[in-house]
Amino acid sequence: MSNEIENKGFYKLSWLQRIGFGSGDLAQNLIFQTVACYLMLYLTTVLKINPAFVSGLILAVRLIDCFWSPVVGKYIDNRNPKLGKYRTYLLYGGIPLTVAACLLMLPQVAEWSMPMKMVYATVSYTLLSMIYSVVNIPYGSIMASMTRDNDEVLILTSTRMVCANIGQIVVQAGFPIGLAICVHAAINWDQAVFMAIGTIPAFIILPLLPVLKKVLGKKGLYYTLLSIGFVGFAILFCIGKFGDVKESTLIVQIAKIMTGVGLLVGSLMWALVPEVITESEYRTGNRPAATVNALAGVAFKAGFSIAGWITPLVMGLIGFNLASEESALPTDPSAWFTVTCIFAVVGFVLLAYCFMGSKENITTTPDKPVSFIDMFREFKASKCLQLVLGVFVVVFLASFISAPVNAYYTELSKYSPTAQNAILWFTCIIPAVLLIVVALLIRQYPLTDERLDEMNREIEKRNA
Repeated sequence: MSNEIENKGFYKLSWLQRIGFGSGDLAQNLIFQTVACYLMLYLTTVLKINPAFVSGLILAVRLIDCFWSPVVGKYIDNRNPKLGKYRTYLLYGGIPLTVAACLLMLPQVAEWSMPMKMVYATVSYTLLSMIYSVVNIPYGSIMASMTRDNDEVLILTSTRMVCANIGQIVVQAGFPIGLAICVHAAINWDQAVFMAIGTIPAFIILPLLPVLKKVLGKKGLYYTLLSIGFVGFAILFCIGKFGDVKESTLIVQIAKIMTGVGLLVGSLMWALVPEVITESEYRTGNRPAATVNALAGVAFKAGFSIAGWITPLVMGLIGFNLASEESALPTDPSAWFTVTCIFAVVGFVLLAYCFMGSKENITTTPDKPVSFIDMFREFKASKCLQLVLGVFVVVFLASFISAPVNAYYTELSKYSPTAQNAILWFTCIIPAVLLIVVALLIRQYPLTDERLDEMNREIEKRNA
């Protein structure tokens, strides 16, 4: 009976397979979180590049990536390499990704003229972003190829997100600690803890997801997390505006943990991607895993790019110039290069482990090549896909719009009233409003577990 179920795609996975798959997200987050949280600070405070240029650069590169990601997804869906339809790219893309990450913060660049700094930043960041997509898109497709079992997908998602959050906490806390060690300076533990403590809920909530989902329901779970996050942002704002951050360390840390609970919804959205893929297979007969993951990647990067564009630009307009204000982190170029290289090399080792630990059980190659018109039609035809992509944009905008500014919150009293208001807008007010928008979008999501089971049974009959 077990073999019959597995032949229909409902595979049960071992913990070795689950952790092997999750290690890939840990690997990518060592690089991605470095870029998301620290690249803007590196370009403005270490290289002293104008924040307006940095804002435009981040937006331009992400716009390029929004067009590039569907190209990668289309290419992958139309091919079936010997080493695995999706796993292959963890190795083929992993090596150049590691090299590009190391070159992103080359210390010699700090001695160059400003025009050369701008050119180098543009080229190196663009290459890193494009290579990252070659690894990230097929990696995201592996999960949908491992099993159709909804409970197994939820466990796999939880494992993946725990690993991703390990990467996040290592980078967000480890990067400032690593910089301090490299320059032989005192470690600012309040800053390091504040940067990373928001990831703690992932280690508590994600392993309990199956239980929480049964108790609260799918949407009830999302609403609960978002509500806790909203309250956390409100507390941080009140302390920053009317209290003393330095004298309220415990309350600040608790509130930061609460915001992490709300932003955890971004991690949980990846569990809906296999659902969207199943719904597409039910309608069309094809299982376009890489295509859907590419579109999800576009939405994810759209949120990231909007955040990266708005943050330095608007903060500069309202009086907080990142290039001229006192830096919240050491500015020695060699220290930034060293820490980045360590994360990149460890990331490649983890990608290799992911390649060996994941197994593709369900893969299909379309009867005819997937075209960009097909991708647009799929987006237009699937309300589920539209809603999931919308949530991706908004929730990751909420996550990343505050990421580079968090380093300044614990030192709020050092800055002018104008600068303090700018910091509070980006660390508290805007993310809180965006969580409300996420809740409104999730309210419209139509797929229930019962409906998904019906779709899977119908797909089984067709494939019998």
